[in-house]
Amino acid sequence: MKSIAALQAVVTAAPFDGEPSDGELDAIEREMPLILADVELLDAVIKTLDRPVSKLDERRIRRARHRVAAARRDLTNRALTVRTGGAA
Repeated sequence: MKSIAALQAVVTAAPFDGEPSDGELDAIEREMPLILADVELLDAVIKTLDRPVSKLDERRIRRARHRVAAARRDLTNRALTVRTGGAA
């Protein structure tokens, strides 16, 4: 029977220190407008959970959805510009 103890070092990589890397922090910073737009949409929807939706609520949700769509569009366009090295 073969022992797998010699392979243990390969299986267990360096211990995770719990902190995000610089690349992960940069990605979060790039995505922050989308994250904030999503939070704003979530807040608008949460406000309507326990009561009927008013015209103001509808407008608030519609505007928040538009902000999310715009933030996604901007993030996608930025990613395509970086990937292609020019205008997308």
